[in-house]
Amino acid sequence: MKIDVGLKLVQANLIDEDQLRRAREIEKTEGTILTSTLVKLGVIAEDRLLQFLSELYETPPINLQEIDLDPLVAKLLPAEVASKFQVVPVGRNGRVLKVAMANPANFFAIDDIKFITGCEVSVFVATEGQIKVAIDSLYDSSETMQDVINSIQDEVEVVEHQEEDYDSGGAEEAPVVKFVNTLIAEAVRRGASDIHIEPYERKLRVRFRIDGVLYEMMSPPIKMKSAIISRIKIMAELDIAEKRVPQDGRIKIRLTKKTIDLRVSTLPTIFGEKVVMRILDKSNLALDLTKLGFDKRSLDRFIKAIESPYGMVLVTGPTGSGKTTTLYSALSRINIPDTNIMTAEDPVEYNIDGINQVNVNDAIDLTFAAALRAFLRQDPNVVMVGEIRDKETASIAIKAALTGHLVLSTLHTNDAPSTLNRLIDMGVEPFLVASSVNLILAQRLVRRLCEKCKEPLELSDELMAELELTPDSTKGATPFQPKGCYDCNDTGYRGRQGIYEVMLITPAVRDLILEHRPTSEIKVQAVKEGMLTLRMDALEKLKLGMTSVEEVLKESAADQLG
Repeated sequence: MKIDVGLKLVQANLIDEDQLRRAREIEKTEGTILTSTLVKLGVIAEDRLLQFLSELYETPPINLQEIDLDPLVAKLLPAEVASKFQVVPVGRNGRVLKVAMANPANFFAIDDIKFITGCEVSVFVATEGQIKVAIDSLYDSSETMQDVINSIQDEVEVVEHQEEDYDSGGAEEAPVVKFVNTLIAEAVRRGASDIHIEPYERKLRVRFRIDGVLYEMMSPPIKMKSAIISRIKIMAELDIAEKRVPQDGRIKIRLTKKTIDLRVSTLPTIFGEKVVMRILDKSNLALDLTKLGFDKRSLDRFIKAIESPYGMVLVTGPTGSGKTTTLYSALSRINIPDTNIMTAEDPVEYNIDGINQVNVNDAIDLTFAAALRAFLRQDPNVVMVGEIRDKETASIAIKAALTGHLVLSTLHTNDAPSTLNRLIDMGVEPFLVASSVNLILAQRLVRRLCEKCKEPLELSDELMAELELTPDSTKGATPFQPKGCYDCNDTGYRGRQGIYEVMLITPAVRDLILEHRPTSEIKVQAVKEGMLTLRMDALEKLKLGMTSVEEVLKESAADQLG
């Protein structure tokens, strides 16, 4: 018997119908789990959801995040059965097998489990989200990956002799096909943002970028280099015969009920083509500005700027600092039916309903400047330019901001105040910069400490001095340090957190721009008026126990006041 948990939550007044409708839309479009979506949206806390499920099914609850699951016990139940019935073995006492189920009312599943395991079954209820995570960890695909590598090794000679047939699509069952599919699935499961496949003289190396750090994952047989790269190029609809020049493409795959986009880039190296696949998983895209980690004052300033009818808002930071997420979150907030929003991106990473998105293409002269010019003839309210790279783009963007349009864009600068100088260095007059720019946001990403294993840290005098902290400034704060556990793959970190520097262009700052004052003076004035520098914001995250000293020093090293 399948119970409609969403409807029951509404009936119990734990959520309302609008919240349920929104969660169901996300579940339908992104293939997510309804209850996990409700938790992610902040509609209901996970512990309250678990308590409700226990009362609903009249079954004792179990929090899978608080127990160590035994892989040996898990082997009693095949992976396909666990996945089919959303059930996880959590322990065994003699002939009694303890299992956690998302739907304890599924008596047919319980009977099947009894038959398969030969055990009596003691049932607990857990949330679907926790069960999915537990299944992914217990039935780890790393063994499957090794099996695939072994099967490739066994058939290396055969596949290499048949490479022509494979390239033409005739070897659909070849182990290399299975390997590439498993590789992508494993990267998504681990939350990787990029997959690197790198050929060397005697080795083929695969690395995943997880939370901004590259980890070496495996070394497939070097003899399979050409077949693996050819398979990826076929999937991305690239020219498999052209190995001398870089190529770019896209792969769209369906994985566990959700669609994943991969942006593929190939690059010729001295030992063959290197492939990097950027994983674009829309279900991981947090589009709620309040969840990005702004402090309240900075968030209020940013929201006020993006809700202004005209002017320019600039987001700055190095590649991989989360600028795209911030811009998409800002656009999602102001994406309403009476607003015409147009974006020029290189390339479009995520499709957002209600926004007109354009891929720039330098090969056909569809540059940022050309797209922006065309946008101004399309009656826009809001224009987003992926990046201001030259004077032409900057001049058109500023003209748009001064003629009643809201313009969002990015630049690659170290902090907010230096962005003003970058525009002036491009050839834009200071008075135009001062008149058009409303706000500049600089950002970085720091790794979040794993909540399961982080340890309290006592700051030494040396660390206090290096961080420029005083005993008074750390009063009541609880810094933590990484330790490492199973949940975080022994890294001590899980996920990333934004740190932000939000500079409002106030009348005083505007005067300094017009007077051609140096960046350091503008920064001092902005701090006087309430701006938190990147270092200040990082230190706040440290005091709250979100990140570590190492991350603060690494990501805000260049940020020195004055």
